Amino acid sequence: MPDAVTASPQTSSSPPPAGQDARERFHRTRWVAIIAGLLGFVLALATPLLPVVQTTATVNWPQNGVIGDVEAPLMAQVPIDVNASIPCTAVSSLPEGGGILMSTAPAQGDGAALSSMFVRVSATSVDVLDRNVVVASAAREDVESSRCGAIAFSSDVNRTSAEFVGLTYPDGNPIRGQLDGDFRPQVVGVFSDLPDGAAPEGLGFSMTIDSRFSSSPSVLKLVAMIVAVLSTIVALVALARLDGTDGRKHRRFLPERWWKFSGIDGVVVGTLVVWHFIGANTADDGYLLTMARVSPDAGYMANYFRWFGVPEAPFGWYYEVLAVMAKISTASPFMRLPALLAGILCWMVISREVVPRLGRAVRRSNVALWTGGLVFLSFWLAYNNGLRPEPIVALGALLTWCSIERAIATGRLLPAATAILIGAFTLAAAPTGLMCIAALLAGVRPLVRIVVKRHRLVGTLPLLAPIAAAGTIVLVVIFADQTFAGVMEATRVRTIIGPNLEWYQDFLRYYYLFVQTVDGSVARRFAFLTMILCLFTTLFVLLRRGRVPGAATGPSWRLVGVVFGTMFLMMFNPTKWTHHFGAYAGIAGSLAALTAVAVSASALRSRRNRSVFVAGLLLMLALTFAGINGYWYVSSYGVPWFDKTISYDGRESNTLFLALFALALAFATWQYLREGFAAPPEKPNTAKGRRIRKFAAAPLTVIAGLMVLFEVLSLLKGAVSQYPAYSLGRSNIEALAGKTCGMAEDVLVETDVNSGNLRPLPAPGFNAEDPLSGVDSKGFSPNGVPSDLTADYIEVKQGMGNTDSQSVGPTFATGSGAGT
Repeated sequence: MPDAVTASPQTSSSPPPAGQDARERFHRTRWVAIIAGLLGFVLALATPLLPVVQTTATVNWPQNGVIGDVEAPLMAQVPIDVNASIPCTAVSSLPEGGGILMSTAPAQGDGAALSSMFVRVSATSVDVLDRNVVVASAAREDVESSRCGAIAFSSDVNRTSAEFVGLTYPDGNPIRGQLDGDFRPQVVGVFSDLPDGAAPEGLGFSMTIDSRFSSSPSVLKLVAMIVAVLSTIVALVALARLDGTDGRKHRRFLPERWWKFSGIDGVVVGTLVVWHFIGANTADDGYLLTMARVSPDAGYMANYFRWFGVPEAPFGWYYEVLAVMAKISTASPFMRLPALLAGILCWMVISREVVPRLGRAVRRSNVALWTGGLVFLSFWLAYNNGLRPEPIVALGALLTWCSIERAIATGRLLPAATAILIGAFTLAAAPTGLMCIAALLAGVRPLVRIVVKRHRLVGTLPLLAPIAAAGTIVLVVIFADQTFAGVMEATRVRTIIGPNLEWYQDFLRYYYLFVQTVDGSVARRFAFLTMILCLFTTLFVLLRRGRVPGAATGPSWRLVGVVFGTMFLMMFNPTKWTHHFGAYAGIAGSLAALTAVAVSASALRSRRNRSVFVAGLLLMLALTFAGINGYWYVSSYGVPWFDKTISYDGRESNTLFLALFALALAFATWQYLREGFAAPPEKPNTAKGRRIRKFAAAPLTVIAGLMVLFEVLSLLKGAVSQYPAYSLGRSNIEALAGKTCGMAEDVLVETDVNSGNLRPLPAPGFNAEDPLSGVDSKGFSPNGVPSDLTADYIEVKQGMGNTDSQSVGPTFATGSGAGT
């Protein structure tokens, strides 16, 4: 048997798996991402719970030992506690008829006795009253006797008591009274009828002001916030390096053609700039400006207008920006610069990032670009020219969606973390920022696939920790000088006072849009209804074909999903005003560009579809022009049809559009009935087919352009017709020359009301035919002025902003829209 030859096994070094190689090459980066991400995440979550330094404030009276009235109105209406002491000898300083020893409101104030504390002296008694309830009472002669030492009063959240120290009832019990419960008096100051001069010994008043929200971060909290911010930045840098495991270079931050401007850019940006000076403002500009101006002295961003000065947190960081700007100038064009810059950035993102992202057909279509720009303008002009946060939300939502799309397109997670970061700050700007959640949810499935693919290379925690830190770092801004308990209390107050409507009452928002008030004006209706038309038109094409021909399928579906998701999430906003629709501006412009392509592609195959779309457009115009051409407050000065529907020679424009809609619908029906035997539609490669493809979406583009022109001309006409009297346009232009007081420049004030009085004419002889003769004439005598000059109740139409309640029917109030 021959010997067997046994071959020794050969050893060869095979390359390690790709995942193992990536883990080794990015070993340090992985740990940096984990540690920095978790540290930033944990410290951000801890920020609301860390201690703050609270400012404690008290008011003492008399001031400098001298008796004198002091005005100290409290935003919270009542103090935390109040203590007062009045020597009994002070009673003899008042006349025999009596007077007020001490009160927390002027005696002649409207309803003062019902809300405040009074120590009242009459000819026979001395009474201590709180909220119109006698807490304690004693005979005046007993109080003036030597047996009485002082009148003591105290009140806090648990009880209110008063005592005549030294005096007793016949049974020996002290003359003392007590109210159990929270009966703290309302305080607008300290007032007394005691003679001016040195205060008697023992006279005193002290109250602790509710300053729980006037706080600043402690050293521990400040250090934690700084470390959280730095850790998040480091974690995001590490995440960017981990994105490099795919072997590709990082894309440039800005699109390639970002700085290349075209004619449409000039039209959109130019219109935004012109509107910045002549356009209408929003309803809340007045009180938002006041909040911004008051915040440095208050120590926090207090909402004095409706919620008793509780902080705006967790939705207040944008107002802090306004507060910083108000220190420089309060001129309207300057204060509204964030809105203008947000509008310009929105358009830059739409034209340079969104349109190319939607696919080849959208990118190459000038009609799509013009349609998107004009629909975007229709939203911005109607809703976003003031100090409200909707412009910031519109920009934030658009950037969130674009970042998600970039993450999906590149297969990288840094854009996803950026989207979450932007979305969190957008939500912290206003409750309408919930629409960013819709953008994130629309892209969550592709993002999960990216994480699953990457975790095989570098693990899961290095990818998720930086994203978690990016999503929570906004807590550092929200709770920078507030605590979790303080923000919860502010939320509780807002919930109790309202308006705080339930999610199922969101129909009111759309109901207000169709009421003939400024909330349902022509401009506001057109913008929103155009978006709805674009939404359902695109949805029908997607459902019928699965895609818009020539457009990217994924971004198209996600864009439609963002709009539907926003409409759902907006149901959970506590208020239901139409000005929240301004947050749609960026998304609506993007959707309009996609719709232009969807309409052109479907119209090539069906004449009926073209007619149905035009019919829908005409119905939308009929509904739009059923509203008034009104704008808020002084913005309507000189504007045509500001208080009625648009008409000419008594003929309503909405009736005309309704008739045109009926004709277009009849024409579409005729086309539908003859489809089986009519000549086939033109093919796309023919000259006529190319014209149809090019101009099929033109009706929407033309109408959007005409509406934008109509809005600009309406406000321009108002400024011209008002001149030289006050108008927004004149005021804003004059602000550039240094006259920054706005309407105050036009208010005439008499420095001496007695100067320039007319001398009475000699009494004429009696004339029986004189219209003022007779015995029943009213109001034409020296004493004819009525004693009560309270403003009459007026009807406030449903849907009117800045009212105390939101309802279907009208309400009645004295005056209108306070605080602006």
